[in-house]
Amino acid sequence: MRGFGVHTAMWAMEWTRAAAEFAIPSAASHGIDFLEITMLDPAGVDTQHTRALLEKYEVACVCSLGLPLDKLPTNNPHGALEFLKHALDQSAAIGAQAMSGVIYGGIGQRTGKPPTSDEIDATARVVTEAAAYAAKLGLDYGLEAVNRYENHILNTAQQAVDMVEKVGGSNLFVHLDTYHMNIEEKGIGNGIVIARDHLKYIHLSASDRGTPGHDTIAWDEVFAALAAIGFTGGMAMESFIEVPPQVASALSVWRPVAPSREEVLGEGLPFLRGKARQYGLI
Repeated sequence: MRGFGVHTAMWAMEWTRAAAEFAIPSAASHGIDFLEITMLDPAGVDTQHTRALLEKYEVACVCSLGLPLDKLPTNNPHGALEFLKHALDQSAAIGAQAMSGVIYGGIGQRTGKPPTSDEIDATARVVTEAAAYAAKLGLDYGLEAVNRYENHILNTAQQAVDMVEKVGGSNLFVHLDTYHMNIEEKGIGNGIVIARDHLKYIHLSASDRGTPGHDTIAWDEVFAALAAIGFTGGMAMESFIEVPPQVASALSVWRPVAPSREEVLGEGLPFLRGKARQYGLI
């Protein structure tokens, strides 16, 4: 997971054959190193088709997802693990390097109370088994801290680090996201420094999930902190253009956050690349 990538929400949230045929050539035309392919429906992914296109256009990939709310480690650990194993099998089949995201819980998972020790332990047990299964497939396994409105288990860099260190798998890593950090951290740079020993992946997301550079994220702080810790992992622009209703509801995206795909790819992507180049990260 090195270089510069883009989340496939730029082209399509549901990964169908048509989405693959649209997104992968477009990613290649923009010189993107890797795609983050969302795997909301693992069974619906045509793995041979996707893998062939990725190989043809020489684009690497990682996969991501959030667990269904009826298959969480805290309410259905067996169902959560089976779903994760299937998604990991599909990720390996398309040639992914890792699976990451809210793969310890679900988007919209909240009890109205802080996470209990029982919930943390139940989450850790499923993460332990899933990460071990991923390791057998040659995949890394990333835990993304997300904001308090989307999940109540892991919101901060420190919580993600604590979970990674509690489980202790050699293929486990922390995944941060500037959109979530802008809400949860006492300075985005502080969160990056806290996660430095485990940070392998970061979403570069605008404060409104739209076009980076047309927002309020402290981008110089972000890239200076990444440079300071000697970050060598994957950097993925995550901006939402195509959001189906079920995902829009989970993410609370009620209006277009960018005027067009062309603006995000034509202005946001060069802005982030320029910052990464300025700080010696690419």
